This record gives sequence, C-alpha cells and structure tokens, in this order.
Amino acid sequence: MPRATNAPASRKRRKRILKQARGFRGSRSKLIRQATEAVDRSMRLATIHRKHKKRDFRSLWIARISAAVRQHDMSYSRFIEGLTKGNIKLNRKMLSEIAIHDPDGFALIVEQARAGRS
Repeated sequence: MPRATNAPASRKRRKRILKQARGFRGSRSKLIRQATEAVDRSMRLATIHRKHKKRDFRSLWIARISAAVRQHDMSYSRFIEGLTKGNIKLNRKMLSEIAIHDPDGFALIVEQARAGRS
C-alpha cells in the first residue's frame, strides 16, 4: 500500500503561511519554520496592538480635553465631574473634536459643567 502524505493539505498550509509572511526580511519570508514563527508572532502582536490603539487614542483625547479645559481655569477631573452631574452625555472623542474645531461651543460646555458641579 502506498504511503499517504496528505500533500495537498500540507502544501496549502505552507503556501498560506508564506503568503502571510510576504514582505518580511530574509529567511522569515522564505523558510517555512522561520515564517511560521514570524507570522504567529505578528498575529499575536497585531491583536495586542489593536487593544493598545484604543488605549492610546483615549489618552490623546483626554490630553486634548485637559489642555482645552485648562484655558478656562478648570481641571480635567472637575470638568468630567461637572459633565456627569450636569447629565451631559458626550464622549471624550467628541469633546476633543469640539475643543479643537469649535472653541466657542466648548466654552459653553465648560460653563454648563461648571454649573453642573454647583
């Protein structure tokens, strides 16, 4: 009885990994073992970095809001407290966009937050 090697499936698997490793340098894009390790690592880091991207953007928005609120003699934490107590439901992304593109509108929001704290 001839030996069965499962060649079509294993070749397909190797081709898939080498296709994913395209653009890597040296043997990481040519040899199956190095390519497998490189692709596994890149997939793992891609998952982690998608989470980090969200975290980084949130901190950017907070820094922008904080800088804008400081111009109105208020701290970021007091501003967020005022928004919460004033029942103003704007997320940090929108607040930072308003602070950049509409300073007058942001000033009104700061005044409402100041009134909400009282």
